[in-house]
Amino acid sequence: MVERRSRDFILPDIGEGIVECEVVTWHVAEGDTVEEDQTIVDVMTDKALVEITASESGRIVRFHYAQGENARVHTPLYAYVPDDISEAEELGECDDGAAEAVSHSSRAPQDSERQPGNSGATPVTSHQARIPATPAVRRLLREHALDITVIAGSGRKGRVLKEDVLAYLARAEEAAGDASVSFTQASVGNQRDDSSPDHEKRDDIRQTAPVRLEARRVPLKGVAAVMARRMVQSSTQIPHFHYGDELDVTDLLLLRARLKPRAEQEGVRLTLMPFIMKAMALAVIAEPVLNARLSEDGESIHYQDSCNIGMAVDGAAGLMVPNVKGVERLSILDIAREVGRLTESARSGRVAQADLKGGTLSISNIGALGGTYAAPIINQPEVAIVALGRTQRLPRFDAEGQVCARDIMTITWAGDHRIIDGGTIARFSNLWKHYLEHPDEMLLSLA
Repeated sequence: MVERRSRDFILPDIGEGIVECEVVTWHVAEGDTVEEDQTIVDVMTDKALVEITASESGRIVRFHYAQGENARVHTPLYAYVPDDISEAEELGECDDGAAEAVSHSSRAPQDSERQPGNSGATPVTSHQARIPATPAVRRLLREHALDITVIAGSGRKGRVLKEDVLAYLARAEEAAGDASVSFTQASVGNQRDDSSPDHEKRDDIRQTAPVRLEARRVPLKGVAAVMARRMVQSSTQIPHFHYGDELDVTDLLLLRARLKPRAEQEGVRLTLMPFIMKAMALAVIAEPVLNARLSEDGESIHYQDSCNIGMAVDGAAGLMVPNVKGVERLSILDIAREVGRLTESARSGRVAQADLKGGTLSISNIGALGGTYAAPIINQPEVAIVALGRTQRLPRFDAEGQVCARDIMTITWAGDHRIIDGGTIARFSNLWKHYLEHPDEMLLSLA
């Protein structure tokens, strides 16, 4: 009866030019009830991992695709029964289910539905029957011997959801756990603490134990496939040339240390990346060709009116390069917020399509993983990219010729030699370097 009343959720357009995607993870099961905007499934396009959410609340009836299969846009993704139909059926408002619904709401539970610890069945009161909840939720209530009236429903019209029941159980378990911990600490407080260094060391050994190698074949698809295709295209179509230098970031690190507490008060994690991006945007004003694009026919240069700086992130779905839009117009704190948001999104594989489009210049922070030098490949259609090496404490000579310790970061630029020559990228890099080595002068240049 319910299946005849189901509706199909049609997979919408999820990106420009995308006609199909891979079903990665179903976050619900057939028979589960879901709320509007609840995440139903993750799908992988050739650009990013995309969350598909429920268009309305209801009960999932059937998946049209299994995990690992490719789903086409504008085709049914899953079938569901909307809440208005489910509620009408449950309360006996549908013609062909009225008798069954009335009978179910008025009868006492059978032996298999009795609450544990009770000598007999507990009848369902009229008030309990009126509180909206799906059969699956009521079954969960019976399994845990819970009264629906003690649970606050967060759904529409006070509907008790599965999440409400689980949250209630979690709170009860936590309360019981606190009591147990208090008793245990009072009675066995002198026992050995498992959080000792020896215990942590054993955990580390277990985590780093060698894993047996196995022969296997994994298809190249999704973000990894598009990255492979674009890297081949970029390296074969663009004549790369590289330019290396080193930055003395000693003063910049000191400035960051002074500003870090203020940023933390704003709930922002302040790294060197926002300063690096801001200095780059300021240098672009002097050498705008670094922020330009070459037309597909190679006959014109398109200068961009916004400096959208991308950063390569090794995320859950593969290498992604989300970009911070309009860096030249943002403050250091605003850039830091965007860097944090994009990094978190990329590492979880859930970057919005808009965050991946429109990049004009890119940064590869290989130094975060320990590398010192790299020869990056340009992120087409951009015309330049810089690889940041790790910062090292190294001896250098000061103005008086005395040896002193300085914080040195190596950098390597890759430029499109069709429109950028060595002199251009050297001038650009020197100005960028000057801003980073003299951050007080960079502050004077901020709008």
